[in-house]
Amino acid sequence: MNVIDILDERGYIEQVTDKENLKKLTEKERFPFYIGIDPTADSLHVGHFVSLMVASHMQKAGFTPIILMGGGTANIGDPSGKTDMRKMLTKEEINHNVECIKKQVSKFVSFEGENAAIIVNNADWLSDKKYIDFMREIGTKFTVSRMLAADCYKNRLETGLTFFEMGYMLMQSYDFLHLYNKYGCKLEIGGNDQWSNIIGGVELVRKFNHDDAFGLTFKLLTTKEGKKMGKTEKGALWLDATKTSPYDFYQYWRNIDDGDVKKVMCMLTFLSMDEINELTNVEGEEINKAKKVAAYEIIKLVHGEEEAKKAEDATLSLFGGNQNSDNIPKVKIEPNTTIVSALVSASFATSKSQAKQLVMQGGVSLNDEKITDINFVIDDNLLSQEPILRKGKKGYCKLVK
Repeated sequence: MNVIDILDERGYIEQVTDKENLKKLTEKERFPFYIGIDPTADSLHVGHFVSLMVASHMQKAGFTPIILMGGGTANIGDPSGKTDMRKMLTKEEINHNVECIKKQVSKFVSFEGENAAIIVNNADWLSDKKYIDFMREIGTKFTVSRMLAADCYKNRLETGLTFFEMGYMLMQSYDFLHLYNKYGCKLEIGGNDQWSNIIGGVELVRKFNHDDAFGLTFKLLTTKEGKKMGKTEKGALWLDATKTSPYDFYQYWRNIDDGDVKKVMCMLTFLSMDEINELTNVEGEEINKAKKVAAYEIIKLVHGEEEAKKAEDATLSLFGGNQNSDNIPKVKIEPNTTIVSALVSASFATSKSQAKQLVMQGGVSLNDEKITDINFVIDDNLLSQEPILRKGKKGYCKLVK
């Protein structure tokens, strides 16, 4: 299958600048493509997951991934989808984040072989650019009216859009031109919220007389209600195990809505479409098998098979009668801690008042015994047994000294 057909079949593609001609180009040659990641944090999250899966599919089809770390553009911050200007990071923070993200990217694309992935940092060519020279070369190719019509800017006009942020599109567009000239890069891919910026890059390259530049966006991973996946009570689902534990990561995908299982399997696993169809074309509780497979395959990609097995075993220990609870997440507390404080320590509640409400509403248990007394104390004797604290049906941890 043509790689565009593969991406289509698995439900990735949202928009393409010129789909027909892009498909023709992919049939006759293999070329570099790029995806940009602004290092605004020291870890990627689920929002980046789809991007890396698309990059992996492209590489498996023979195309060369260029992973562009936005060490330069992160100095401004992409205004897309934001109501306020992003926090400005120091250069030291940006460089640290770049190094952390590089390690995560290597789990999805290979840096070896004939079409080995390339990592570049746009700080290498943007930081030394002289403002007047840049504006004469690049700024003259953009009209303010066209830029303000783009969603990433239009949505910010009422809350306040700085000239500083307007420079972001010019810089990202210049990235594409730079990569086209240096590596022969002919395609930029990104999430659908990047459509305006990607169009800017494609048009800029074409204004320099290159008619073989294309842009492709993929669908954001959303629930059937249209909400972004990857948001929990504790915040974003990070790909870094120290920010989101493998167990919590597994549980999130294990408990997704029945109607979202096929989409998740198509976009976040490498299972064949035949396998996915066989697992998801079922009724009733049989869909739970597909959820287990999806959770296992996803965590295997992100954290490795050993962690996937541990998360699976931990789940069995809670639901399947397995008495070995070694893999359940552990939370340290002091003897004689109240149940309310334990809930806050386990991040099952953001405050003591919220924890009290959970207890009074009957949503908390310790070793399968419901706790309804907000003054209940976990004494040294009970704590030495390393009890299992549960919040509702999905929150679990082992309390230890």
